[in-house]
Amino acid sequence: MIIFSAATEEDIPRILEIEQESIFPPWTHGALLGEIYREDTFFAVARPRHAESTITLDSYPPPPCIGFIILRRISDEGELFQIAVDKTARRGGVADMLMDAALKYADESGLLSVYLEVRKSNDAAICLYKKHGFESVRQRKGYYDNPVEDAVVMVKLL
Repeated sequence: MIIFSAATEEDIPRILEIEQESIFPPWTHGALLGEIYREDTFFAVARPRHAESTITLDSYPPPPCIGFIILRRISDEGELFQIAVDKTARRGGVADMLMDAALKYADESGLLSVYLEVRKSNDAAICLYKKHGFESVRQRKGYYDNPVEDAVVMVKLL
C-alpha cells in the first residue's frame, strides 16, 4: 500500500538520493526547497505503508519517501517538472499513482493542459506518459546536456 503527502523539508535528502539515480542533472537542495513553498506547485511524495503497519501520516518520523512528483501551474497550463521513483520500488505502480495524483490536481485546479519534456531515449518515461494520455507534439534539438540529446515535448489536454 502507498500513501501520499505533500513534500516537506525533511523529505529533501531522500528526494536528492532518488534524483541521483534517476535524473541528470539533479536539482539542488535549494531548488527543491523553493518548490515546496510555492503556492502554484504540486509537490507530492509517495511512502510505503504495509497493511499490518500502524504507520500513518501522523507518525514521526514518517517512513522515507520512495518517489515524488513536481507539477507547477503556469496560467491555465501545468508543467510536469519531475517524477522519479526509487530504483528498488520501480515497476510496482508508484509512478502511475503519482501521475494520477498530479493529473487529478491539475484537473481540479482548472488547468486546460499539462506538458513536459523528456529525453528522446527515455523509453520507460515516454511509455508512462503515453499511458496517461500524453501525446508527442514536437522535439527540441540538443535540449539536454551530458550527453547532448533531443527532448520530446509531450502534452495532455484535460
